[in-house]
Amino acid sequence: MKKIIFGLAFICLGIIACSEDFTTNPPENVQDLNTFFLEEENVEQAIIGIYDLMQFNYARDWHSAFLVKLLPGDDANAAGGNPADQQQLQDIDDYTNVSTSNSSIRSVWDLHYRTIALSNLVIENLETSTLTNKDRASAEAKFFRAWCYFELTTMFGDVPLRLKLPTAAEDFSSPKSPRSDIYAQVKADLTDAIQFLPSKSAVSQNFRVSKGAAEALMGKVLVFEGNYSQAIPFFEAVINDPAHDLEATPKDVWTEASEFGKESLLELGYISTTGRDWGNIAWGGRNESNLHIQLMGPRGDEIFNVNSVGLLNGWGFNLPTSKLANAFDASGDVVRKGATLLTESELVAAGGAVDPTKAPGGTIWDYEGAIRLKYATRAEDTSSDGVRELNYTTNFRLFRYAEVLLLAAEAYNQSGNDPAARTELNKVRQRAGLADIAATTTGGDLFDAIVNEKFLELAHEGQRFWDLVRWNRAATELAGTGYTSKNDLFPIPQTEIDKNNELSDSDQNAGY
Repeated sequence: MKKIIFGLAFICLGIIACSEDFTTNPPENVQDLNTFFLEEENVEQAIIGIYDLMQFNYARDWHSAFLVKLLPGDDANAAGGNPADQQQLQDIDDYTNVSTSNSSIRSVWDLHYRTIALSNLVIENLETSTLTNKDRASAEAKFFRAWCYFELTTMFGDVPLRLKLPTAAEDFSSPKSPRSDIYAQVKADLTDAIQFLPSKSAVSQNFRVSKGAAEALMGKVLVFEGNYSQAIPFFEAVINDPAHDLEATPKDVWTEASEFGKESLLELGYISTTGRDWGNIAWGGRNESNLHIQLMGPRGDEIFNVNSVGLLNGWGFNLPTSKLANAFDASGDVVRKGATLLTESELVAAGGAVDPTKAPGGTIWDYEGAIRLKYATRAEDTSSDGVRELNYTTNFRLFRYAEVLLLAAEAYNQSGNDPAARTELNKVRQRAGLADIAATTTGGDLFDAIVNEKFLELAHEGQRFWDLVRWNRAATELAGTGYTSKNDLFPIPQTEIDKNNELSDSDQNAGY
């Protein structure tokens, strides 16, 4: 997807997360909203602006939603150069010092609400429109509003529910709404999105969301609510649509050739044509390339020699845990492991090397014997136009068909239909080169198998921790890590409480 930047995106950057910019900086060089949405082309620009904000949110240098969602889990360590490298990320990873002023958590809060703001703008202005693209555009905006609220309530619990744009500074203030109300709104938006979004085979551009994406998200929301039987028809609609399928092998999921492919339900695209270099890279801003791939590559400084396995050196964040590597081995999962991580012994056997003496203090921080291959620093995924390490084109696959199959397996299992649960689970296992789960595996044992399969299939995709929380397994799986129940939610940013007159310190999440 080529990102299109336009005035409306910037109008909304400061208006929903209670930014002071609303009252101090009047917008410049923008079109009159009274006439803007009278043109179909402008409506399309507004929708592209929502994708633009999503792209920014999930790949904003050190503060991306991708890392913030991922790091509390037991599949990855923050890593980096040392224990103080990007301290706000280390704190999320280690649980013990997560504060209400954590800059990465604040960025995720702000940018999700900014995306909601632009979605609200589109939805409001199309309510009485007679344009031919009105219904589809409104459906896309409602999908992203639903996505953002689902992410927010997953990470923060009860949050302000804002469905209208503020017309004055005092309109910013909004109390927290209970999670049940957030879910109700998410489901209402997805109901409309499902009605008007095209099927995956009929989308006008491959990066745009489809009816199947909305159906899959509806099913996921219902599973998170515990409404398993209600979720099943939505998953079945996606599974029965031939446009959705698994890629042939686990490695195929992460290739350039599979971008926006049959397994993708929501994917954010990045490009290298802007030729970023050390002079024009926009730290804290939009770059269009995916800087996070470089951020997460095996650390250079002669610590990791990865040339022999076709990787480039990066900055060392997001290293796999030994628990994840051991889980692959315990499951006999060779094929999928080879698409996810590489152990030190495997790296050395392939001609590479690891030299901890080159690291500060002679110890590689947060390294537990493996490097990551999923979202890896591959030369073919970057460009020599500009500085290579700043121009990765790797897309983020935020929601994919394999997750739908595993969610469906969970929903069937929890609804008492274990044969159907095994069918969907086995599809994922077969792609990974594993034998079908035994037909005698039922009930709680089958649920445990689904839990383990999700750990392996979705490793390093930001799902693990939030699943452990909703399954009430976090205390067991994260024992000895510093985790406590307060970490089940992130703190509401103090900046929001300070600027939102409907919130006070008593509205802060427990323990912060």
